[in-house]
Amino acid sequence: MTTPRTGAAAPAPADGTRVHRRPTLIEAAIPVITLIVLLGAGYLIAELPVEPLLIATAVVAGLVAWRLGYTWDEIMGSIAEKIAKTMPAVLILISVGMLIGTWMAGGTIPMLIYYGLTIINPQYLALIALVVTAIVSICTGTSWGSAGTVGVAFMGVAVGMDANLAMVAGAVVSGAYFGDKLSPLSDTTNIASLATGVNLFIHIRHLLWTTIPSFLVAGAVYLVFGLNAHGGEVPEKVGVILSTLDAAFDWNLLLLLPVVIVLGGSMWGKPTIPVILLSSATAMLNAVVFQGIAFKNTVVAAVNGFSVEMVTAPGFDAETVIEDVTRLLNRGGMNSMMSVLLICFCAITFAGVVSVSGSLDVLISRLLAPVRSTFALIAATVVTGLATIGITSNGQVSLLIPGEMLRGEYVKRGLDPKNLSRTIEDSATLWEPILPWTSAGAYMAGTLGVATLSYLPWAVCNWIAIGFALLWGATGIGIVRLSPEQQGAVVARM
Repeated sequence: MTTPRTGAAAPAPADGTRVHRRPTLIEAAIPVITLIVLLGAGYLIAELPVEPLLIATAVVAGLVAWRLGYTWDEIMGSIAEKIAKTMPAVLILISVGMLIGTWMAGGTIPMLIYYGLTIINPQYLALIALVVTAIVSICTGTSWGSAGTVGVAFMGVAVGMDANLAMVAGAVVSGAYFGDKLSPLSDTTNIASLATGVNLFIHIRHLLWTTIPSFLVAGAVYLVFGLNAHGGEVPEKVGVILSTLDAAFDWNLLLLLPVVIVLGGSMWGKPTIPVILLSSATAMLNAVVFQGIAFKNTVVAAVNGFSVEMVTAPGFDAETVIEDVTRLLNRGGMNSMMSVLLICFCAITFAGVVSVSGSLDVLISRLLAPVRSTFALIAATVVTGLATIGITSNGQVSLLIPGEMLRGEYVKRGLDPKNLSRTIEDSATLWEPILPWTSAGAYMAGTLGVATLSYLPWAVCNWIAIGFALLWGATGIGIVRLSPEQQGAVVARM
């Protein structure tokens, strides 16, 4: 039983059950304001972990829901329902960690890095950095990992060649995040899919409308400016990395089979988890047959991640491996995804609490009341994404909250939620590493040795995607609409 829009309390029923009341605008805004204050001050200024801040925000939202007449069981039921709907994506994230660990053990990722580094050409350094980093990022699903490994190698080359460090750093960041968005192994790509209820591979294919044009523009920029770069010699460290990888692994084309399986599954829209399991099993077989790694260690790599101590190649001594190679190889495993999952569960808890009280409906209806056109909705989504990442400085939260808040509005207006999943990626995920106060911006600056504001103009893929998102919103190109039947089906799943 609900009361009129005024929010006035209705008489209590005779059976003693609590009456549900529609929140006023102020009541609906309290949880969101709390989110902004706690994440903005606690996470950004005080550098507190984001998980307890989200839980504290959920507690405040729960108190508001209780004031509106909702019981503890109703609040928990809403949270459980949200979590149940996200379990497929949770399982994908866990299996992605397994995939990275097995690809490392089987030699798939090391082979991609090895041959990527061998094609370095001084004249086209930034362009090559863009392409190679993108390939590694697609195959690993980690923008931080690709920037911190091959990206670091490219920065070493740039220093040795006296190249434009800001341009090369921008190319690394662009390639890392371009590949991250198109990788079924990426945590943020999975989270965007999770938050909007869009199939992972459908989300990835729809991202092509903004990522491919952005990549081509960035490539043209690096080509034009890179032609003016003067040459130099490749640093000795790159040679050490190559020789170490060559000594540790046995190269052959079958090591690329796990990549083919994942890319093929993505192209043909096959179920994500079976594709990942098949690819992981193939990588584990490669590890045993070609790399001589014990089967037990391949299982350990799947769970806890790969370590150079697992390498059994003749003459290879793990204790003599330089830190760059260790940082390159020691990664993956299902356990590596646990921190991401914890943030997801905390954010989903908050979303479940505010959903049961109807607070989101009140806020969205007010915020989007002046929005009439598809372009205006896309623009509002861009502003929401930028504001969320600017305030919270957390990529996962900046996908989960806008995705949950705006999904219903997209469906209501007859727009496929994959338009939303693409736009929040363009405005939140891609902007995270080019804002100096975010963890991603700080990581990239520290890892690449170039200030965030210095490489920002050169991180073309990251900032220009919004332009294409707005262009497609204005022209209708790349905007998918729902038929009445599809609209009803999507509503039934929400």
